[in-house]
Amino acid sequence: MSRLAAPAGTLVAVGAAFAYVGTVDPGEPGHYPVCPLLHFTGLYCPGCGGLRCAHALAHGDLGAALGTNALAVAGFAVFALFMVHWVVRVLRSRPVTVPLRTTHLWALGVLVLAFTVVRNLPAGAALAP
Repeated sequence: MSRLAAPAGTLVAVGAAFAYVGTVDPGEPGHYPVCPLLHFTGLYCPGCGGLRCAHALAHGDLGAALGTNALAVAGFAVFALFMVHWVVRVLRSRPVTVPLRTTHLWALGVLVLAFTVVRNLPAGAALAP
């Protein structure tokens, strides 16, 4: 089944990354680089807390994952749905398409920007890692 090579390879790579992050705690200093935006400005980027989020998910702690980066949890869920879509389409010998329009990409950009701004405001402290 060489048709499944690409999705299987993707799953293996993502699984290996999650296994590594699940094993090497990002909460301990020295294992991962510091976010440059946070380091130089003190502001959280949309990815800040993403490694701790992945670590918490690898350990089955959804609450902690949502607390460190809710946007990353949503992104992981969308990725999982896409992987299911990809495998089903490949097994049915159909092309894999994701019909994204420009408006979808703009909406995603606005969502990420809003998440970034809100998590850096005092009122959005619950979204900060």
